[in-house]
Amino acid sequence: MDVINLISKPAGLPDGPRTADEKYATVEGFVPNGPRVHEFLREMNQNVMSKRKMITVGETPNVTPADAKRYADLHNRELNMVFQFEHMNLDANPNPALGKWYDQKPKLADLRANLTKWQTELAGTAWNSLYWNNHDQPRVVSRFGDDSTEDYRVKSAKMLATMTHFMHGTPYIYEGEEIGMTNAGFTKLSDYVDLESINAYHQLVDDQGLVEPATMLKYLAMHSRDNARTPMQWNDSANAGFSAHQPWEKVTANYRRINVAKALADPDSIFYYYQQLIKFRHTMPVITDGTYALVPGNEDDPAIFAYTRRDKATTLMVILNYTDQAVERHYTVPKTAKLLISNYSDDQDDTLRPYEAKVYQY
Repeated sequence: MDVINLISKPAGLPDGPRTADEKYATVEGFVPNGPRVHEFLREMNQNVMSKRKMITVGETPNVTPADAKRYADLHNRELNMVFQFEHMNLDANPNPALGKWYDQKPKLADLRANLTKWQTELAGTAWNSLYWNNHDQPRVVSRFGDDSTEDYRVKSAKMLATMTHFMHGTPYIYEGEEIGMTNAGFTKLSDYVDLESINAYHQLVDDQGLVEPATMLKYLAMHSRDNARTPMQWNDSANAGFSAHQPWEKVTANYRRINVAKALADPDSIFYYYQQLIKFRHTMPVITDGTYALVPGNEDDPAIFAYTRRDKATTLMVILNYTDQAVERHYTVPKTAKLLISNYSDDQDDTLRPYEAKVYQY
C-alpha cells in the first residue's frame, strides 16, 4: 500500500512551513502518521484484509520502530509489515537544502547501527521488511556496493545479499537485483525521464544556484529513480531483449555484459547465489525464528559487519567485509563449524578479502 501512513490528514489542513526562497511548503512534518491513521487501518483490516489469505505491506515514510510496532504488530490488527526508509536516507547530502542528492557511499557504522536497531527493536513484537531496492531507489550494487570492476560488482552484490537475507524478517528482491544490475550511467539531463530528477536539477542548479551542473549530474547518476526503472536486461539482443521497440526508458549500456541469459549460464553468478540464500531461508528455522545480535566488539569496526543468528539448536555467524580492502580480523568459531556459504571459493580464516561474505554454522 503506497504511502499508506499518509491517509489521515491533520484537522484544518494547515499550511506547512515554507522559507522565503521556497516556492512550496513541505508536508512531511504534517501528513505522516496522522491522528486517525490507526483507526482507518484497523477498519480496513477488520472489513477486508483479515477476511482473506493475504500479506499486507505498508510503505510508511517517516516511521520509527515504535511506529512500526503499532502498524505491524504480530497480532495482525493493521498490517503485516511496513517498508521503512531510515537506511535509505543514510547517504543523504549533509546540506539539508540538497536533500537526498549526493554521491557518497553510506558509512558502514551508520548502516550497521540502523539495521541493528530495527532488528532488535522489532524482535518479538513486529516483523521486518528487508530490502535494498525498489522503484524509488537506485541500484544497490552501485549505491552500497561497488560496480567499478566486474569482480567487485559480483562480490559486493553477493555480500549485500548475504547481509539482509540472514536477518530476521522478509527479504524483497527487486527486478534486476538478482543479476546485479547497476545504475543507468546517464551523463546528461536529457537522458532522464523521472520528473523528480528533472525538477530537482532545475530547482537546485537553475533556480537556486546551490549546485554546479556537473555536480548535480553526478548526484542524479547516483540517486535518480530512473536508475531503478531502466528495462530488465534479459539478454544481449537489441534493447536487452526487453522489447522489439524503443523503450520509454533507455536501456543501461552494460546490458550485453550483465543480463539474465549470462547469469543463467554461469554457475557462480549472482542469480544462483540468491537461489542458495532463498533455499536456506526455507530450510533453516534459525533464520526465521532465531535471535539477532552483533558479534561482541563489532559495534565500531570501520570495515566489518559481523552478527549472529541463534536458536536452541543452531548458531549462524555472518561476517561481511563492506570495503574494497583486505583486512585481518579474528572471530572465534568452534572447530566443528561449517562454512555454510561464501562469495569466495576458499576460506582464508582471519583474512577477509574485498567484499568478502561468509557464514559459519555450528
